[in-house]
Amino acid sequence: MEISAVGVTATDLARAVSSYSLLGFSFPPVDDGEEHVESTNAGARLMIDSAELITGLLGEPPRPGNTSALAVLLPAPGQVDGLVNRVAAAGHTVVTAAFDAPWGQRYATVADPDGHRVDLYALLPG
Repeated sequence: MEISAVGVTATDLARAVSSYSLLGFSFPPVDDGEEHVESTNAGARLMIDSAELITGLLGEPPRPGNTSALAVLLPAPGQVDGLVNRVAAAGHTVVTAAFDAPWGQRYATVADPDGHRVDLYALLPG
């Protein structure tokens, strides 16, 4: 078994795509009125659905969780810091600033424009 995709919802699909693109995800162009888009990166896909689509499917508006998160592995610890700085400079939320975690990772958490958490990490040397 493997996780093949992770989905999040967005009140503004283009804004969410822009946010996740900062983190290294690639997407096809988003047309006006689009309700679903998927990343084109290798590996597990990131799917972003409009809040309206999900409300229609589930019968209630989506609510981002406060403890579940996507996790993005970066090649080097310094890249965690660089990415956190770019996210902050773009006006997005840094939930947890980058730090050396006791479990051997350079680790940080950011949030997309709708509040979905994204953990950023890289293995520390040694």
